[in-house]
Amino acid sequence: MTGAYPLQASAYAGDWDRLFAVLMVVSALVVALVFIAIVGFSIRYRRGSRAPRSVLPEVITNELELGWTAATAIAFLFLFWWAAVQQLHNVIPPQGAIELHVVAKQWMWKVQQPNGVREINELHAPVGRPVRLIMTSQDVIHSLFLPALRLKQDVLPGRYTYLWFTADKPGVYHLLCTELCGTEHSRMTGRLVLMTVADYARWSAAQPGAENLAAEGEKLFRAFGCSGCHAPQSSVHAPDLNGVFGRTVQLAGDRTVTADEAYLRDSILLPQKDVVAGFEPIMPSFKGTVSDDDMVKLIAYLKSLSAGTRP
Repeated sequence: MTGAYPLQASAYAGDWDRLFAVLMVVSALVVALVFIAIVGFSIRYRRGSRAPRSVLPEVITNELELGWTAATAIAFLFLFWWAAVQQLHNVIPPQGAIELHVVAKQWMWKVQQPNGVREINELHAPVGRPVRLIMTSQDVIHSLFLPALRLKQDVLPGRYTYLWFTADKPGVYHLLCTELCGTEHSRMTGRLVLMTVADYARWSAAQPGAENLAAEGEKLFRAFGCSGCHAPQSSVHAPDLNGVFGRTVQLAGDRTVTADEAYLRDSILLPQKDVVAGFEPIMPSFKGTVSDDDMVKLIAYLKSLSAGTRP
């Protein structure tokens, strides 16, 4: 920490610190004004004082009420707009962001890099490049907090949540869980390691056991028998998965859905939830068979079919 704030590792962190400082100043001024008014009125209008106590004219009372209400409403709307703009700016990541998969469990953070490198309680990322975190939990609700980036997001079992950032300062920073998740919650910590692009590339290439996630996903796709139904030459009437990710899918019942990570996960674990129009609901559920680590690889493979970069 430096001064009153944790270290900053992104422009986004600086924006939030400025907003926080303004809110602190405004809050301090309001508290000071209210305190001065309470003390002043207590002295001036104490019992036995000679202060005038005549009834105020109605027009003056109305003007005071209207003015005070309008001023506070305008101030509130301005602060709300400022905070909303900061928050919405970080909702949609830019195109081409590096995707890291994060799986939380009691009581550790498991991170998988795009090339398959696995980390425990560490998250390596380059500076100057947008990074997107795709997160889920194996057990209970956790919450990933990156103080240097001023980012926090709940990590939920059975679904995906997302964060993205563009860091601008290499270094080693804290990574924390801020949701009470069990007896060892306080020890569910780690390191955010931000590196230059060149250092990140060298670190990634030097890690043992690195293999492309999509390539590992293709092996699982065949091992679980998915290719037996979804291959173009299959005799089973099943949806074609080429180009599926990011596409609008027509479902039974005149519904549509965008094929994102959550849809692909549900299609594997809960195949009866969103049945593609024109197909019978014959796909079995792989719940209990496909682990969270396997899911990361399978989705990486399906996304590679859409990007035209089959392993």
